Amino acid sequence: MSKSVTVSDTNPKFHSVVTSRKTGWKRYLMIMWALMGPGFIAAMADNDAGGIISYTVTGAKFGIGLFIPLIICLAPLTFTIQEMSMRLSAVTQEGFSRLALKRYGKFWGYYHISTLAFENLLTLITEFIGMTAGLMMLGIPFWISDMISLLLIVCFVLFTGYWTKERIALIVGLLNIVFLVIAAMTQPSMAEIGHAFATWNVPHDQQDGLIWFIIATIGNAIAPWMIFFQGSGTIDKGVTSRYLRLGRIDTAIGCIVQVVIAAGAIIIGASLFGQVQDIGNAGPSDIISSLDSAVGRWPAILFGLGLFNTGFLASITISLSSSWSIAELFGWSKSLNDKIHQAPKFYAIYIGSLVLAALSILLPNLPLNLIAVITQVIGGILMAPLLIFLVLMTSDKKLMGQYRSRLFGRIWGWTMVALLIGLSIATFWQTFTNL
Repeated sequence: MSKSVTVSDTNPKFHSVVTSRKTGWKRYLMIMWALMGPGFIAAMADNDAGGIISYTVTGAKFGIGLFIPLIICLAPLTFTIQEMSMRLSAVTQEGFSRLALKRYGKFWGYYHISTLAFENLLTLITEFIGMTAGLMMLGIPFWISDMISLLLIVCFVLFTGYWTKERIALIVGLLNIVFLVIAAMTQPSMAEIGHAFATWNVPHDQQDGLIWFIIATIGNAIAPWMIFFQGSGTIDKGVTSRYLRLGRIDTAIGCIVQVVIAAGAIIIGASLFGQVQDIGNAGPSDIISSLDSAVGRWPAILFGLGLFNTGFLASITISLSSSWSIAELFGWSKSLNDKIHQAPKFYAIYIGSLVLAALSILLPNLPLNLIAVITQVIGGILMAPLLIFLVLMTSDKKLMGQYRSRLFGRIWGWTMVALLIGLSIATFWQTFTNL
């Protein structure tokens, strides 16, 4: 059952806001600002540099068609997974890796951590690629862009307390609205967007590789690190079972905004429809230069800055998911309320993973496409057992008490497991038949 932990024990600022005696619209605004946290940040970071590139490439290859309705429909999927992770940690006050170790043994505990750490490192490499591409739009040399990106992300941990760090991450996440601004600058046809929702159609001559892009689109909406980040962030923020409703609102808002911004990236890509050769292998620089030619200099610059922003936020959250989960497993100090000297191992993992990723992209002839494939395959391998354990633990009455998943929630959870196992199998098939 859950431990006796109050919000004030871990985050007095959050506690003081949600228990304020103020009334009227000011109170509602304060509560809205206070409740935004792990759920919103995890969802926004899901639109990472690699994800935005993938959505843009999808729009450039297929137009608006099927994919905008599809991406909007993925919000319930991401909400289900994030809500289970939030609820599990809020009730038990323990992170996923620690619970998996205690309930299912050392093998599964170390399996989750080792595969997560490896996949996170590969994903971080793609984030640094996106960030450096964004800074290079400003005329900054490649290696200097890489070092600037590293320095800024490392500096994040120098701020004091979880609350301050969370507020900074929220502001960075909100800046993703730039992709909606760029989408509006491409002057999309609202009639065409409406037609996409009415028909869900992709013309026959554009269906080459369609299944792969559908799989990639669904895969972009979920990631293993989200489960670890959301759960550990919930504990560090100070959310307990008393505040599950606030946690659900935070998560729901994040999931809705995430898919809207992803749809914006698809619209941006649609403005390049038929204008980029070998679009399936296009990288950040290819898309930015194509936007410059097709739409104008300012949209291209904003897109580059947006890529830096998405990579910056994702690098923070992905690194923290590794740090939190490994520290939880070994019982190390792991709170963002701790200073570096108070939790040296926790922050060493955070900084070390960032340094490795930043140095890796400086290697000549780095096989970026292979890294992308390996990351996706590992994500599929890790996600299925993660979800199985997540559904099992949130359905366990002994562990969750009155907060266990209800019958419909359990059915829906197992449906998600079946869907993602099928997605993993399809990913394997599409990956290795196209090598």
